[in-house]
Amino acid sequence: MDFHLLLQALILGLVEGFTEFLPISSTGHLILVGDLLNFNDERGKLFEIVIQSGAIFAVCWEYRARIARTITGLPSDPAAQRFALNIAIAFMPLAVLGLLFGKVIKAHLFNPVAVATAFILGGFVILWAEKREHRIRVDQVEDLTPLDALKLGFAQACALIPGTSRSGSTIIGGLLFGLSRKAATEFSFFLAIPTLLAATAYQLYKERALLNADDLGMWVVGVVASFVSAFLCVRWLLRYISSHDFTIFAWYRIAFGLVVLATWQFGLVDWAAT
Repeated sequence: MDFHLLLQALILGLVEGFTEFLPISSTGHLILVGDLLNFNDERGKLFEIVIQSGAIFAVCWEYRARIARTITGLPSDPAAQRFALNIAIAFMPLAVLGLLFGKVIKAHLFNPVAVATAFILGGFVILWAEKREHRIRVDQVEDLTPLDALKLGFAQACALIPGTSRSGSTIIGGLLFGLSRKAATEFSFFLAIPTLLAATAYQLYKERALLNADDLGMWVVGVVASFVSAFLCVRWLLRYISSHDFTIFAWYRIAFGLVVLATWQFGLVDWAAT
């Protein structure tokens, strides 16, 4: 296996893991970093989908006890049934809208300039959301109603626009809908499991012609890097939100987006995907 390719896999895996659960858009970062690494062809795009599985495994490991209780309690525990139903309801808007508009979005918005613009706009949305008075009516994930789950599902669907951030849309949507920071963040984690699993499985099936045994080493490096970095990120974020808001991520998004636009405008970086 080419060492340079393995290094690219390692970098992209770390980017995926560290950004998947923060409100800064993993897809946006992968598009930009993949463009800089010149790994943005169809093979590279498939790789970016595959390494999401590492982030999924990290969340499953972190919440393995709660997930196990939910699965074993499904036949008889109303709380477990309600939790699973809420996850299913919240998953549907993105799944349906993704199938309807996914091709159009990929054709027109999967480029650095569009991503940078979404970064900036998303940052201002977070700043606006944080300035609002937070009236918490849902303190724990278990207290969500099916209507809450549906609203969070539509919030997550905003992430179909690359650069918006799946976790950011869900978390900030949760704050606007009356969830505590902890409840909004944890629900975003749980909702990521079916969302990323479905995206990975669908993309693997759709692009099965690109699957090659020679890429196995690259995939392993990317998935492991994604798992480790996502696990560390989830642990850190849960501690961070106990005493901080998301303003710092808003300013990061705005600054990062402006840097990308400036380097594009002045020709400092050859953004090949534009």
